[in-house]
Amino acid sequence: MLTENMKDDVKEVLLSEEEIKEIVDGLGKQISEDYKGKNLVLVSVLKGSVVFMADLMRAISIPCSIDFMVVSSYGSGTESSGIVKIIKDLDMDLRGVDLLIVEDILDTGRTLSSLINILKMRNPNSVKICTFLDKPERRIADISAEYVGACVPDEFVIGYGLDYDETYRNLPYVGILKPEVYSK
Repeated sequence: MLTENMKDDVKEVLLSEEEIKEIVDGLGKQISEDYKGKNLVLVSVLKGSVVFMADLMRAISIPCSIDFMVVSSYGSGTESSGIVKIIKDLDMDLRGVDLLIVEDILDTGRTLSSLINILKMRNPNSVKICTFLDKPERRIADISAEYVGACVPDEFVIGYGLDYDETYRNLPYVGILKPEVYSK
């Protein structure tokens, strides 16, 4: 059951605001260096990655374009259903661009694996992944990200765009949600 104060539902803070800023700045510098002279397009997989995407694109010092997709495999639960749905597709043509998928968390990898297969058929020069958080213990699909902000334990994490049932996205840090909140 949700409490009046979101902070009361947090078991532990994993990444502070300051740590998140350092991570994002580091990723932005690395991406800027790696994509110099390329036609970089950042694709945010909404909704979870919107906070990370906003900060990351400001940390990138080279020209880039952005676009958004809504892809879902969770619904209102805590486990991936394995069924990937494209709810909102990209608006731009991907031919000849260097695509960087910006994700909030790489968990089982099912969603991203399916998404990459779809996007590669649209003939970009390259497709790579930048994920803010990685949970390698939960990986089912054979996939990894070229850019990883931080690895997190196999816990239900919230904040900085990550949610439980559309709540907690606005927390400025990443925390572990108390199990009693989501176990019924």
